[in-house]
Amino acid sequence: MAALKDGLKYKLLPADEFTHDPGEAENYNESMYFNAFDAGQKLGAWFRLGNRPNQNYAEMSVCIYLPNGKVGFIFARPEITDNSAMRAGGMEIEIVQPLQTLKLKFDGKVLLMDAPLQMADPKLAFSSNSKVPCSFELTYEGVSPMYGGEVVREDGSSLEIDPEKSFAKAHYEQHCAITGQIKIGDQSFDMDGLGLRDKSWGPRHWQAIEWYRWCPMNFGPDFGIMFNVMSDGKGGVAPSGMVLRDGKYDHITACELESDWDQNDYQTALRARIETESGATYDIEGKVLSLIPLRNRRTTPDGETLQTRLTEGMTEYRCGDRIGYGMSEYLDQIVDEKPIGRAAGY
Repeated sequence: MAALKDGLKYKLLPADEFTHDPGEAENYNESMYFNAFDAGQKLGAWFRLGNRPNQNYAEMSVCIYLPNGKVGFIFARPEITDNSAMRAGGMEIEIVQPLQTLKLKFDGKVLLMDAPLQMADPKLAFSSNSKVPCSFELTYEGVSPMYGGEVVREDGSSLEIDPEKSFAKAHYEQHCAITGQIKIGDQSFDMDGLGLRDKSWGPRHWQAIEWYRWCPMNFGPDFGIMFNVMSDGKGGVAPSGMVLRDGKYDHITACELESDWDQNDYQTALRARIETESGATYDIEGKVLSLIPLRNRRTTPDGETLQTRLTEGMTEYRCGDRIGYGMSEYLDQIVDEKPIGRAAGY
C-alpha cells in the first residue's frame, strides 16, 4: 500500500478473514473479491460478495470470460438480515485456513453474452441475452504474504473516518493459486490457474474516489504484480502496490501509466513502468482481451444523481519475457458524460 505517515501502521489478524461488527454506519460494506485465470485455456473470471447488513442486502457479482469471447455475468442484491456470514445470492465463501486457504462456491444462473459491451445499458443486455445455469467450486491457496490491513495508530487504536467520504476502513490482498471447476451452460472447465483475492470492510460509497486504475496480474506462482494508480483527491495521484518474487513482496514506490482507449472511452491497452522499494524497475504492457462495463448510481440527499463506472477488462500482460493474465479495473466518476480519470491523463 502507499507509505504510511509516522505514527500509523497496518493491523491484520486471522480473525479479519471472518465478518466484523458493522457498527451503525448505514453504508457499511464487508466485501470479498476473487479473480482467477487459467493461461492454458485463456479462461478468466472474477467474483465478488459484499454484505451491506445495515441496508439489509448484499452485492453479489459473477463474471466469467470464456475462451470463445463470450462473457457470463450476473449481479444481484439478495436480502440479508445480518453480517454473520459471507453467503448470499447462491454464493458462499468458506474460510478453511485464515490468511491461507479459502473455498468459493456458487450455484445459480448467469447472463451469457456474445457482446459484453451491451452491459453499458443493462436493460438492453438483459433483454437481448439468455440466462444459463452456472456453478463453480474453487479453492484459493495463498502463494504470497498478505498485503495491507487496517490502518491504525501505533498503539493499535482505530482511526476515525467519515462514513460519507469512505471507500473502505481496511483492505488487504493476496496472490493465489486456484484449482477447481467452473460450469456454465453446457460447458465445463477444470481450473488450474492463478489469481488474486482481496477483502475490505467499513463504510463505502462508490463515489468516494474520483478514479483509480487497479491492475492485478500473475506471470507464474513465483512472479505476480498488483499496481494501483489512484486520484489523491487534490489533483495528484497516489501509486501503490507490490511485486511478488519468489514468495516475498517488494512494495511499489512509483508508477507511470499510459492507457489506450476506444470510441467508448474503454481501455484497450496500457503501458506502465513501476519502481519498488528494493530499487527494481519493471516495464509492463497490457492488452485487453475482453471487457465488460458496469456502473453504480447513487442519489444524494439533495437530489443529485452520481454515477460511477467500472470497466472490467481481462488483460494479457507482458513483463520482460514473461506473459501473464489478470485484470485492468478502471473506476471513474462520470462528469459531463466523460470518465474523469481519462480527462486527468490516466
